[in-house]
Amino acid sequence: MSKDESLRHDIITSTAELDDLADKLEREAVIGVDLEADSMFHFQERVCLLQISIPGRNVVVDTVKLPDLSALKSVFRDPQIKKVFHGADYDVRSLYRDFDIRINNLFDTQLACLFLGFTETGLEAVLKNLFAVTLNKKFQRKDWSRRPLPKDMLDYAVSDVRYLAPLAERLEQELQEKGRLAWVVEECRVLSKVRPTVSDGTQLFLNCKGAGRLDPRGLAVLEELLAFRRDIARAKDRPLFKVFSHETLLALADARPAHAADLEKAGVLSPAQMERYGRDILSAVKVAMHLPAAQLPRYPRRRPQAVSAAASERIQRLRRWRETQGRRLKIEPALVCSKAAMMAIALRKPAKPEDLTDVAELRPWQRKVFGKDIVAVLKK
Repeated sequence: MSKDESLRHDIITSTAELDDLADKLEREAVIGVDLEADSMFHFQERVCLLQISIPGRNVVVDTVKLPDLSALKSVFRDPQIKKVFHGADYDVRSLYRDFDIRINNLFDTQLACLFLGFTETGLEAVLKNLFAVTLNKKFQRKDWSRRPLPKDMLDYAVSDVRYLAPLAERLEQELQEKGRLAWVVEECRVLSKVRPTVSDGTQLFLNCKGAGRLDPRGLAVLEELLAFRRDIARAKDRPLFKVFSHETLLALADARPAHAADLEKAGVLSPAQMERYGRDILSAVKVAMHLPAAQLPRYPRRRPQAVSAAASERIQRLRRWRETQGRRLKIEPALVCSKAAMMAIALRKPAKPEDLTDVAELRPWQRKVFGKDIVAVLKK
């Protein structure tokens, strides 16, 4: 098949076309899936395109024109149909958030690459390494919500997804040969259950990296500024970072300007931002500076879990063991056993492999493959 033929695609924009697509997909064993979103351009991000590839056909579902994907729910839920993604975490969360789509039988080719010890696991690098294919990523940061989309952007949208099914087949074979396929299948099952973070009305500064270094008054200023930025971003339908960066707001929370001269001295706003938002920023700071001391926020500090000297020594033994296993298997040590799992194991001090069943931080495949080794390490 020529390059032009492999890039051909059908664009789905109507319910009838979507129903027909769903009917065809239900007869497939494996489908490649990708999506494009508009998080770089709008306040509330959303999926703008859903790309699906099956043998002999690439499909682009225009989810701006067709926001209801109910017809595809049964396809994604069907455990008999393998859905192949690359780096699926964001896609799984987005499909659930925008369309209430739940995925069974997911296979993530990036996870597979990690468990095969690939040094580079981005799709571009993987395809170049395995298939000598070079992807053009020039449209990666474009606005996918614009309509109509030019042909070269639509071509880009299907340039990745068409390789996912053959890539999965290649990687599954290698995993099977190394005895690691079951590991990845289990990890993919866990990955398919991730869900988007839901705002629960907590303070905005908790999601601002660097806020922990501010004192309570500084946190109050930062909270007012974050709320001000959110309101502007929502009104203008722009991403938060395109209004003010975290770093800018943190600097203002440190400086706590009371006058225009203080704002200029801070040196973190452009002339346009000074003119457009300066007065409102000073007002927000003033509100926070007049907040009674009893109402000032406090940054929640997690006290480190108390660990005895014996438990600490067990953690060190487990760390050395997982590093050895990582070198032996040629994979990242964290894939063998996470920090959280090592802590839980060290505190429980299992005497036999069966005791590891109570360690929720360990995957079943890890207990099966490494259970005896873990107990032996702790007994040394």
